[in-house]
Amino acid sequence: MSDATANRDISAELGDILPFLRRFARAMTGSQDSGDRFAAAALEAILADRSVLDGVSVKTGVFRVLYGIWSSAGAPIDDGESGLKARAQKHLARLTANSREALLLHSIEGFTFGEIASIIGIDQAEAEELVTIARREMADAVSGSVMIIEDEAIIAMDIENIVSEMGHRVTGVARTRDEAVKLGAADTPDLILADIQLADNSSGIDAVNDLMSKLGDRPVIFITAFPERLLTGDKHEPAFLISKPYTEDQVVSAVSQAMFFSSTETLKA
Repeated sequence: MSDATANRDISAELGDILPFLRRFARAMTGSQDSGDRFAAAALEAILADRSVLDGVSVKTGVFRVLYGIWSSAGAPIDDGESGLKARAQKHLARLTANSREALLLHSIEGFTFGEIASIIGIDQAEAEELVTIARREMADAVSGSVMIIEDEAIIAMDIENIVSEMGHRVTGVARTRDEAVKLGAADTPDLILADIQLADNSSGIDAVNDLMSKLGDRPVIFITAFPERLLTGDKHEPAFLISKPYTEDQVVSAVSQAMFFSSTETLKA
């Protein structure tokens, strides 16, 4: 294979990886803007020196470069001086170093413990231990109320069971945009977990934006079968996103992560 062909292949693979690199960066920082800037910096570093990908798969190498840049910058997280965001900073300060990131890499991005070890720069046994620690520490740190916006009854029941078993209180399940607004007015949630497409062809995105305008900013997790469409970097997009079909571990991790942050970007229809 010629160098030109190899470069084209890597460029194509980088394009496929980029939406999920953004997802990881946004979840690490709690912000679309900050996360996307770190993702862009990682790509720039790779384009300047392809040798940083040597010895590992392209996906593992890209995430390793991103993690290295973020760590070198002091592992910044979108901060605030008051409210939920201030409490989030206190919670994060108590977590074991690298544990939250290891959990994200494993449960949301699907990396093996060996790949996580390569990305973070630790050994595999430590990667496994960090994921275990993260689950325990994050579960103990934050609990609250969760609204579910989902039109498929079986999925809604499954998510409700997962969230309840985590120790959170479910305020209710809404199937449409209007139901979501009414539910939010009756029982204000700490976190919103929303599907994109709802029963009456209304939008979960619009429902969340309606709720934010009435209730103020709060963490939001969007669920979609097409995550790439919401990770383009071209507009206001979510910092927390899980894909359908999801696993219980993904829901647990996403809810735990999102509870640490008070300001999750919403989407404009």
